[in-house]
This record gives sequence, structure tokens and C-alpha cells, in this order.
Amino acid sequence: MTQNLISKEEAQVRIDLAAALRWTARLDLHEAVANHYSVVIEGEEKPEILLNPKLKHFSRVKASDIVKFDLDATDVLSRPDAPDISAWYLHSHLHKQLPQAKVIFHTHMPNTLALACMKDFEFMMLDQNATRFYNRIAYDRDYNGLAMDDQEGERCAKLLGDGKTVLFMGNHGVMLVGETVADVFDEMYYLEKAADTQVKVLASGRTPAIIPDDVAKMACEQWHEYPGFSDYHFNELKAILDDEGAAFRE
Repeated sequence: MTQNLISKEEAQVRIDLAAALRWTARLDLHEAVANHYSVVIEGEEKPEILLNPKLKHFSRVKASDIVKFDLDATDVLSRPDAPDISAWYLHSHLHKQLPQAKVIFHTHMPNTLALACMKDFEFMMLDQNATRFYNRIAYDRDYNGLAMDDQEGERCAKLLGDGKTVLFMGNHGVMLVGETVADVFDEMYYLEKAADTQVKVLASGRTPAIIPDDVAKMACEQWHEYPGFSDYHFNELKAILDDEGAAFRE
């Protein structure tokens, strides 16, 4: 698909997705070719979904590689360029049912995954990065294998209700949802940073110094009131790729 056949908005989303995928690989927050990022865009007649191509390494994805599907289509999995089965069942349901899920990232980030594998664990308000996620994390305590059917997508969508934007998938990974690729990339970056701190503190055997709820709530509000922070961060990352001559925009 060439850029002159798509809208300017879609072309930019494709570029942003390709940059996010490449940086995720660079930061080692992906797993082989198994994770998935998607964005809903307004099609000519109905919503469509942009999704990274099946079984292609994040570090090699270009804007033109991103695949587009009708969100309501029933024959997606029979297409020659069909998405990964688990990606379709999870992402399509979340996009349809959650107004806050215009963008979805699903990864198996190492430190976040480690926390998701602890019995009854809840994310601690342990440092400034953690406060960004105050009262915004949902938990899936019932690992049910690979998401290979509609029921699993429905179940995860229900868990992310009530305005939550992060789902800790027990024994599996994490899903993050948001408004733009820049927003969700920034969330992913800071979630893994905070998780890394928590893993290290827990491993030390010392008692964690938890930030009080009222302070954590205030800090969370400050995070989200900071003007344009996610965009500044993400634009710098794209500039680095451009400086290196990366082909992600193609």
C-alpha cells in the first residue's frame, strides 16, 4: 500500500506505529515476534484497525508494512495477510468495547511481567514513575492460555472497564490502552521503569517505602497535567531514528 492511497492521518499513524515498534525492540521490551500494537482509525464507511504484520520483527517494521482491517469484518483470519489469531481476538474486542482504547500495546516486558507473575500482587506506589499509574491498573488473575477465541477478548475487555488503561495479565504480560501512539508508548516506557524499580526493591529484602495515597493521587494528576510530555518524548525518539537514516517512514 503506497502512502498516496491513504489519508494524511493514516500515513502519520503508520509512521508512529513503526517508530514505536522499532523503539520497543531497541529497549528490549518485546518478545521475539509475538507481541502486537494496534490503532483504530476512521475508515470511509466504518472503523478500521491498523496492526503490525504477523511474525515480523518489531525492529524491521516500516510504515508500509502495517496491515489494515475492517474492525467488523468476519473473514479477517482467512486473508492472506491475516493477523496473528490471538492479536485479533484481543485487540478487536478491546477496540470495539472500550472508548479509551484507540491505541493498544500488548507486550511481555520483563519487569512488568515479573510483577504480573506474583500471586495477588498489586502495583506499589513506590516511586514517582509508579504514581503515574495510580488507580489506573486492572488485574487479570486467571491466566487462560493463549487468547485463541472471542471469549478471551470479551473477558479482557470487561476487566479494563471503569476507565482503567493498564491490564496486568497474570502469568502473561501487559496491555496498555490510550488515545495516541505517543501517549501509549510513553505509558509503556514509564511502566517498565517503575516495574524495574519494584523488582529491585523487592529483591533487596528491605521494606518498601510506599507513597501515601493522597500524595500518589496528586502526583498522578501532575503527570497528566504536564503539557505535551508524551509527544516531546516520542518526537525525540523519531528524530533519533531519522538521524540514523532508519527506514521506518517508508
